[in-house]
Amino acid sequence: MIVEDIAREMGISDATFYNWKAKYGGMETSDVKRLKELEAEHAELKKMFAELCIENRAMKNLIEKKL
Repeated sequence: MIVEDIAREMGISDATFYNWKAKYGGMETSDVKRLKELEAEHAELKKMFAELCIENRAMKNLIEKKL
């Protein structure tokens, strides 16, 4: 099969196919699974960090008002 046929069959563009190939081309299935797990963990950590920053800013504002 040629790239155009594969992309059409999957419902994606040729560019998407080549981007995925560049990103995942040399990886084993277990590597891709681990990458997805790490990306999900990273997103959760970013969310936690943002929440802590908001909480920290609120605490600083509260302390400043009391002084």
